[in-house]
Amino acid sequence: MAGRRLAVAVVQGGPSSEAEVSRASAAAVAKALVEAGHSVVRFELDPFLAESLRTGGFDVVFPVVHGAVGEDGSLQGLLEVLDQPYVGSGVVASALAMHKRIARVLFAAAGLPVAKGVALARAEFGGDAMAAARRARESVGARVVVKPSSHGSAIGVARIDAAASEQDVASAIDAVWAIDEFALAEHFARGREVTCGVMDLGETRALPVTEITAPGDAFYTFDARYGPGRSVHQCPAKLPPDVAAQVQDAAVRAHRALGCRDLSRVDFVVGDDAAPGALTLLEVNTLPGMTSMSLYPEAAAVSGTSMVQLCDAMVVHAHARGPSARVDARPLPR
Repeated sequence: MAGRRLAVAVVQGGPSSEAEVSRASAAAVAKALVEAGHSVVRFELDPFLAESLRTGGFDVVFPVVHGAVGEDGSLQGLLEVLDQPYVGSGVVASALAMHKRIARVLFAAAGLPVAKGVALARAEFGGDAMAAARRARESVGARVVVKPSSHGSAIGVARIDAAASEQDVASAIDAVWAIDEFALAEHFARGREVTCGVMDLGETRALPVTEITAPGDAFYTFDARYGPGRSVHQCPAKLPPDVAAQVQDAAVRAHRALGCRDLSRVDFVVGDDAAPGALTLLEVNTLPGMTSMSLYPEAAAVSGTSMVQLCDAMVVHAHARGPSARVDARPLPR
């Protein structure tokens, strides 16, 4: 590394269903940072983290966490309190991206292509999943995707065809309510699953689009994402140039609509039965996976940025940005 050697704290794990994925990502990031010439210590996202960071003298923190507490703005809030520079989106953008029911409102306001959908609060229905299922099909149609509002890695996601019964929809909602207060029911767009990374280090640019297929799975499930050989990534995706450009433009616009910074990965479906060229925005991931099988570093490499260069650029940029600006306290009027 040509620049300064930084002391980097890589944060992993946490009380999330995606903790093991996070640890695998953190190991890859730490290895890349060491190769770039930085000193690295990995920490668990636990009650002792604040003291470890406060006394450790770190130049920058690289959160490599997925899901609750780490990716939803909670960890970012702690880092703000500690006046600590860190990689990735701030508190508000992290929270917005994690809570899909809110993010989709902002996407729609920005003119982005979100699926027709409805948020189903367990409290509103008193836990009556059949009543929620009726609302879902009345609002969305017969073909629905049911998913948690605030989980990633396809955890809790169910895709339900028109031929399925209302009880099938209710069962999917019940399963989501077991892990989340809100279930989202959205139109099930049958098309090609693609994703597009956004790199935002001084200038905001979209990475090459990746198409994802999972031949042995119904869709890009948790097992397909992280099981060796369970998914196939085509990067750049074999899309018509105008469609690829449309995906990249929408990815950057979604990143900006939430106020993200540094990096994100935006998921889409391209095409549907009734509209073969339609684009459907699914979600924004503010801290995408960084394992050896992960989509974001893979697309960065295709664009000419290696994992070592990518991680180095992230910590250097975050360190140069520094902690969030503070406003001095004003004295009370006398």
